[in-house]
Amino acid sequence: MSEVQPSRTLSREFSAQAEEDRVARTAVGLEANGITVLRARTSAEAKRMVLDLIPAGSQVHQGASASLEAAGITEEIEKSGRYKPLRPRLHAMDRATQAGEIRRLSASPDVMLGSVHAITETGSLVVASASGSQIGPYASGAGKVILLVGTQKIVPGLEDALRRVHEYAFPLEDARAQATYGVHSGVNKVLMINREWVPGRITVVLCDEALGF
Repeated sequence: MSEVQPSRTLSREFSAQAEEDRVARTAVGLEANGITVLRARTSAEAKRMVLDLIPAGSQVHQGASASLEAAGITEEIEKSGRYKPLRPRLHAMDRATQAGEIRRLSASPDVMLGSVHAITETGSLVVASASGSQIGPYASGAGKVILLVGTQKIVPGLEDALRRVHEYAFPLEDARAQATYGVHSGVNKVLMINREWVPGRITVVLCDEALGF
């Protein structure tokens, strides 16, 4: 991956790891909203936790995630042979002739992996996307959703969450998109998950290492 060099000044307040009391408060808020929480001290521990949640042979999908890349989860999913990764399969398909199949496969995987751009201390998840490809599976399409989130993404409330998206995560993601794909990103679609109705469907692995944007 090419080096990320954002073209605008970042709000560095959003890069600091959250204090333990804030992490604990956030975990309580998420659990109260029907979202399972696991705590990891390191990215290696977080990787083990995420992989332990995925049965061998499962159909697994993910979007482009700096958090999953940093923890070595993407490589494990796509190269270990233990799972059925959708992303390589989708990339090999012809978008001109197989668009419908691509859409259906990516919309409802057994397991969806990813991250978010902010978590509020009251237990809401906020994710922004240029294309929206991960938003449908996160919201309802995937059978199970596992999100790896560094605790630097914890913010007090939704207003701060949107500020973090625009003032911190987006400039970094825009620079990554330009370096990797030669195109700009965009805050085109935003998902807020305030509660999960299906018990056990969403798990958040909170990691004390700074992961992703």
